[in-house]
Amino acid sequence: MEEIEALRKRMQRAIAERNLRDARVLAAMGRVPRHLFVPHAAVEEAYSDHPLPIGCGQTISQPYMVAAMTSLLQLGAGSRVLEVGTGSGYQAAVLAELAGEVYSVEYVEALHAEAAARLAELGYRNVHLRVGDGYYGWPEEAPYDGILLTCAPERVPPPLMEQLADGGRLVAPIGTQKDYQVLWLLRREGARITSRRLFEVAFVPLMGHHPPPEA
Repeated sequence: MEEIEALRKRMQRAIAERNLRDARVLAAMGRVPRHLFVPHAAVEEAYSDHPLPIGCGQTISQPYMVAAMTSLLQLGAGSRVLEVGTGSGYQAAVLAELAGEVYSVEYVEALHAEAAARLAELGYRNVHLRVGDGYYGWPEEAPYDGILLTCAPERVPPPLMEQLADGGRLVAPIGTQKDYQVLWLLRREGARITSRRLFEVAFVPLMGHHPPPEA
């Protein structure tokens, strides 16, 4: 297998060539060992720009998507971030390289356990994990400067908006389509919420026993 460092640099170049040149995000992704967050059989593809299965019907997002969504949050060293959908823990690790504290909720207990062990082994002390329905977020630790969903709800969960700090940003794929959704950026400005439609994406659905859509 080609040396890991060379593969990481190739990944960073591929992301930058798609007009994403956020230096802090690219540097963070260069520090996180993505090959340790994928199944052993997929290690040689770990730094390729496409999603990979991680078991339990879930995936690790393609590097470009991780970079794009992270960049949209505009995190600072003291930011508090909520992630919905821990998965392998890779996105949480990238967030932890940029923010002060990261809180991540995972519905599948087996994935939570694997991610917790992996992140602890890698020394990510500022990542806090729990098992639960991500629709409800993590209210005890709110408010958050950034909220990122790595799975797609049919609409933005109201509890998450309530947990977004003034000036905070929420990035999420939204939609009911099985093959694609739309990535949205929402911002809180006091009592006002602004939203921006970005581009089509494809994510696994948000799991859990949350309320049905309103009629």
